[in-house]
Amino acid sequence: MARVRFDSVFQVNTDGTITPRQTTRIGGVTITPGVTISGNVGIGGINIAQYVGRNLEITTDGEAIVITGIY
Repeated sequence: MARVRFDSVFQVNTDGTITPRQTTRIGGVTITPGVTISGNVGIGGINIAQYVGRNLEITTDGEAIVITGIY
């Protein structure tokens, strides 16, 4: 496991949407680059937009980043 900055896993776009930088799993839901997440959309039961600027605890599962905690 590792603790990383939010912006190393997600890109925050100029319009406020968020895009994963690589295949990412959150709460059992897998999202891939090219998927755009709007401000109040929940992924795996988590509104990821509220955690911009925070740190994420991650592990990997093959090619995917798995988010296991938010700090």
